[in-house]
Amino acid sequence: MNVTIVGAGAWGTALSMLACQNGHAVTIWGHDPVHLAEMAASGANERKLPGIALPSGWRAEPDLGRAAQDAQLIVLAVPSRAFRDVSTRLRSFAGTVVSVTKGIEHLTGHTMCGILGEAMPNAAAAALSGPSLALEVARGIPTAVVAAAHDPAVARSVQELFHRPTFRVYTSTDVVGVELGGAMKNVIAIAAGVCDGLSFGDNAKAALVTRGQAEMRRIGVACGAKAETFAGLSGLGDLTVTCFSQLSRNRRLGERLGRGETVADILASTHSAIEGYHTARSAQELVRRRGVAAPLTREVHAMLYENKDVRRAVHDLLGRDSKAED
Repeated sequence: MNVTIVGAGAWGTALSMLACQNGHAVTIWGHDPVHLAEMAASGANERKLPGIALPSGWRAEPDLGRAAQDAQLIVLAVPSRAFRDVSTRLRSFAGTVVSVTKGIEHLTGHTMCGILGEAMPNAAAAALSGPSLALEVARGIPTAVVAAAHDPAVARSVQELFHRPTFRVYTSTDVVGVELGGAMKNVIAIAAGVCDGLSFGDNAKAALVTRGQAEMRRIGVACGAKAETFAGLSGLGDLTVTCFSQLSRNRRLGERLGRGETVADILASTHSAIEGYHTARSAQELVRRRGVAAPLTREVHAMLYENKDVRRAVHDLLGRDSKAED
């Protein structure tokens, strides 16, 4: 199959490796032609996955139209804030398009497949999500994810494309649930990082992750998702790895906040997208529209966008009225 990976970051590169290893012809497009030329010359993506050699069977293409020209399947691995613009440029594509981006569009409340329904109406859309740190996938460390599409046959085609002994792909038809799990876990991971920065210990972090999953489930169900999806790979699985891994940019943002750094300084010193920062704003608007109780989302948004003191946010969370567990 001819596969085009749109996005030359760590995750797009790791997925290109899987597709090459499964015998597919892969084209990689990125917004930076210099970066693509470096990758082609070195056979590696040293900026994003240092020390990892790329397999043969791929080519770099700096022109998006030419990159997608012969593609049968396109993987969109660009930051959520660029997702609509890039997908709109591929509007005429009529094959399968797979979003591996985890986010919520602020103005519309759409997940990425919701955007694809508008921007690429002739394509069959799917989402690939789950606990999948790009560096571990590139190193061949065992990983499991879920491919979601409204059409089970589309989900199975994505499963077949990427499935390997060390990269197990399950399928689902709950696209909204899979995508909201992947997006919302980044917000909860920022709160988990705050726990680390404040040296709160394991009890507090375990409680936060557990209540975070409940909050994700409430939001998802309000948006039409299945409750059980949030106990799966794109829910509990992705939430766990993002809240605990030292490789998680979202957790690291929260940790630095907890240690007293400002949001502006953290963002200025970070060279990769931190999806949870943008998702917190979109999620807060989404829960406001839906009327969902989301105290963790509210406090993360307040810390990031309202300059709320971290310890005050924690105090307000702990000071809420007692209730039955949901």
